[in-house]
Amino acid sequence: MFFIFVGAKYRTIMADSGLQWFKTEEREGRTYIFDPLRRRHVALTPEEEVRQRVLWLLVEHLGVPAGLVAVEYSIKVNGMDKRADVVVFGTDGAPLMIVECKAPYVTLTQAVLEQAVRYHTALNPRFLLLCNGDMSYCFKVEGASLHAMDHLPDFMEMGNQK
Repeated sequence: MFFIFVGAKYRTIMADSGLQWFKTEEREGRTYIFDPLRRRHVALTPEEEVRQRVLWLLVEHLGVPAGLVAVEYSIKVNGMDKRADVVVFGTDGAPLMIVECKAPYVTLTQAVLEQAVRYHTALNPRFLLLCNGDMSYCFKVEGASLHAMDHLPDFMEMGNQK
């Protein structure tokens, strides 16, 4: 279990990566946050807040190149169109991690894990990360088994695990 703090006041952060994180603006009574990976403002919902903090963690602290991260990545699961919240790709284009983000008030249950596992069947990444801003669970996929991890893998570890 890991913690990714949410709910703090935002201030714009210009990171070493050159990306600008947590820049917000008000429009028509709603708050929007600039997503530097999608290069557009999106409504700041509780789930989006969690997603933005996870993206920041992946890029700025775990060494994932921003160009290898897809947000709301379209996939087909059992013939149905779905979207994975975040997918991290390796330099060879192979999916390394699926991230499923939930709002802080959504408990990370077996059903959330099963959703990530269904997405896994479409992409076959090495890692699954579930996060609601209060708690995070990371799993390494080995064959048909999931192994809970005691840390979040950085980009090198994501790519070097077979």
